[in-house]
Amino acid sequence: MKRLSLVLAGLFSMGMIMAANLFADQQVSDATPTAAALEALVKEKGSTPEELEKLADELEKKYAGGTVPESVRMLIAIARGSQMGPGSGWFGPAQGRYSWTWLAKLHDVPESESITTAAFKGTPEIFNRLDRNKDGQVAADDFDWSDRNPYVQQSYIVNRLFRRIDQQGDGRLTRDELLTFFDKVSQGKDFIRSEDLRDALIGGPSGFLPGDAPNQQVLIRGLLLGEVGSLNEGPQVDAVAPDFELMTQDGSRKIRLSEQIGSKPIVLVFGNFTCGPFRSFYPMVDELCQRYQNEATFLAVYVREAHPSDGWLMESNTKVGVKVAQPQNFAERKSVAQQCYAKLKYSMPLLVDEINDPVGNAYSGMPARLYVIDTDGKVTYKGGRGPFGFKSGEMEQALVMTLLDRQLKQAASVGK
Repeated sequence: MKRLSLVLAGLFSMGMIMAANLFADQQVSDATPTAAALEALVKEKGSTPEELEKLADELEKKYAGGTVPESVRMLIAIARGSQMGPGSGWFGPAQGRYSWTWLAKLHDVPESESITTAAFKGTPEIFNRLDRNKDGQVAADDFDWSDRNPYVQQSYIVNRLFRRIDQQGDGRLTRDELLTFFDKVSQGKDFIRSEDLRDALIGGPSGFLPGDAPNQQVLIRGLLLGEVGSLNEGPQVDAVAPDFELMTQDGSRKIRLSEQIGSKPIVLVFGNFTCGPFRSFYPMVDELCQRYQNEATFLAVYVREAHPSDGWLMESNTKVGVKVAQPQNFAERKSVAQQCYAKLKYSMPLLVDEINDPVGNAYSGMPARLYVIDTDGKVTYKGGRGPFGFKSGEMEQALVMTLLDRQLKQAASVGK
């Protein structure tokens, strides 16, 4: 709380002016409000549940008919009691240059139909990666990664259950961990009933395990400090990817993004140690890094902690030995990044963002996010905000379509 108090003291005067502009009679701007402006609003309007509900009403009224900045959407959601679920606040779908519409047009088929292996213009390997349900044809349903899709909904459930069995918290469930879980739940029996699994795996009404659920004040604090996500919105699809140069976690070298652009597409992987979903999702991304090591460059960027011990502390993290305070300088952040690197066994370079989060904010990368950048340095895929938008399967589809488009253009150029 000490750091938050310093932030408030230093920025409140400027924030009050910005807050006043948000509620001015003039047309509302769709520019992203600063943390100071949002904090000033909360301080001016009050932070009780009733006062926050009223603030949400006023913000919705003020932005009615216009574009609501993502940070304002998140503040409204928190003010209305959101527990940070899929589709709440600023959580939403990914953006991409390539889609089923693009692929159907490329193959000259109606979007209501499908593409067979015989008609596909790419390699069998790319076809198999696009065929999500493995029915031997590529169709619109294979590209539906929305929160309403049954596959995505079931994936959320599986991931939550997986994390409750993953005793090491490293995203890799071992045979010993499964046996330990069985012994704990069976309580001496040689079988487990469905009710036993229910009681062991399902938390309270909110879906959180005991000690994990946040309150409004914790969420507002996390919003203002960039722990639940960056207030910035990141580059749009087809925009030039913001350049940066960061040090690797071991301090051995610096890597500049612009120097990596040209020969291969680039995948950027944002994440942090205290984000449990990121830790469980990361091994699949690392597998993709190894799968496409000759066709794409993968770079991981370490960003601000989502659940530090002095913020939104999650007991589920503590139980697996993950408990760190929010780093206050680069050396501290690098130290935590090294713990994350060792636990998750990165095979890609892990770059550490500066303590003022220039790269995390430029890409809206907190707490976790995925990007694909083409060989011209432009964004072809911008994943949704983590944890719900961190979808390795969706990113892989974007990557292979980026590769497919490049291959077809190169073939056409050779044929001229």
